[in-house]
Amino acid sequence: MAAGTWDVQTSRRRLLKDSVGIMVSAGGFGLVYGLSARAAGFSPIEAGAMSLFVFAGASQFVAVGYVLGGFSWIAVLVLTAFLNARHFLYGAALAPYLADVPRRQKVFMAHVLTDEAFALAIAHFRRIGRSDVRGYWIGAIVSTFIPWNIATWVGVTVGGSIPDPARFGLDVIFPAAMAGLAVGLIAGRRELVAAIAGAVIGVAVALAWDPAAGIIAGGVLGPLLGMVTPAKEASAAAKAASSPAPEGDASAALEPGPDPAVGIPS
Repeated sequence: MAAGTWDVQTSRRRLLKDSVGIMVSAGGFGLVYGLSARAAGFSPIEAGAMSLFVFAGASQFVAVGYVLGGFSWIAVLVLTAFLNARHFLYGAALAPYLADVPRRQKVFMAHVLTDEAFALAIAHFRRIGRSDVRGYWIGAIVSTFIPWNIATWVGVTVGGSIPDPARFGLDVIFPAAMAGLAVGLIAGRRELVAAIAGAVIGVAVALAWDPAAGIIAGGVLGPLLGMVTPAKEASAAAKAASSPAPEGDASAALEPGPDPAVGIPS
């Protein structure tokens, strides 16, 4: 089906199907976070509250590492906020679809906005050609929020008896699922340029400087390069406009014009 032509219920079923791999991966990473928080001296209440009220995935891992490193809470807040700056881009992309949603509801939607929730929501909105608040909640809460919080509690309470999820390949499921969703969002030349440029820039900056800076650089510069890339339709129109006009019908040129002598008095 073309974009904007999907039935809402059909698209929601696709949304749930796309969420399965992310649910498994979120559970695996949630276990690892719970174990990391336990090793850093977090109590089950503290680790659970962080997943419930912060709910920031990678930033929670970073925060745990900073706590172990003896960083001050102000430094932890500033550095994790820098890492999460990419959510401004997610919000800007979703804003046109959610313009009519009450602000109070958007506050709660922003709280559960993650990389996975954004990818699922934007794909769902594009399929149906409009927003679907219920579909957003399905993608954000079912795919990540519930499994992450449950796994956090299990990891921090059960502790070392849990095997490393990477042994079972769960660390591969998340990037594979996200890559599949990203490919589905590429609808033309601009999206392709933005995806490739963002990936290359992000990896380069991450290797040369810092992973958080790489995420922001790729997330900002990739879309900018995509925006300045001519769309396929625009390129075709410009090419047609610059090409010489087709010559008129030769037979028309052979048709006699009006006799200049007609109407002239003798």
